Amino acid sequence: MRHDDIWRAIDTLAAENGLSSSGLARKAGLDPTSFNLSKRRATDGRLRWPSSESLAKILAATGARLEDFTALVSGARAVPESRTKGRSRIPLIGLAQAGTEGFFDDGGYPAGAGWDEVELPSTADANAYALAISGASMEPVYRPGDRVIVSPAAPVRVGDRVVARICDGAVMAKALVRRTAGRIELASLNPAFPELCYAAQEVLWMHRIVWASQ
Repeated sequence: MRHDDIWRAIDTLAAENGLSSSGLARKAGLDPTSFNLSKRRATDGRLRWPSSESLAKILAATGARLEDFTALVSGARAVPESRTKGRSRIPLIGLAQAGTEGFFDDGGYPAGAGWDEVELPSTADANAYALAISGASMEPVYRPGDRVIVSPAAPVRVGDRVVARICDGAVMAKALVRRTAGRIELASLNPAFPELCYAAQEVLWMHRIVWASQ
């Protein structure tokens, strides 16, 4: 199991129960800051993992089974198919708006009332959202006005196209080139734009693009 997948599963479990990561910790009787982004890595970049006790408490608090949680870790659907069948209305904002405060919670899930909705292919991820592409950095694959579906529940691997939020608030669509314990490298599909390299703790969250309109 990978560090990022464990934490993504915790965030997804929280969202599926209508909670922030802090709310989930509080509901489980833990310190509200237990699952904050700042607690997931040490200041020197070393990975911090949730304890088995913490996991047991959030499963008990939400009524989730261990099998449900491990399915989230491995990138399975965020909720049972019976709860998502036929879902086709997805929250939508423009990529240029996405860096504005109030559109995402700490885990990178859609939040606030500023989202529109759009009819797009159904997805099993109840937390999926859509972004309207702006700028030329992802041309010729994604052009301004194209819409992409982003799935917080999908595991992210090197080579995937992703949406990432950086600690300065910027939200960007890029390709994941390389990821180590300490560094994350992102690239535009347009060769006219330079590659970007960040310390791992500078990337607050990163979600996979799973579909795009053409």
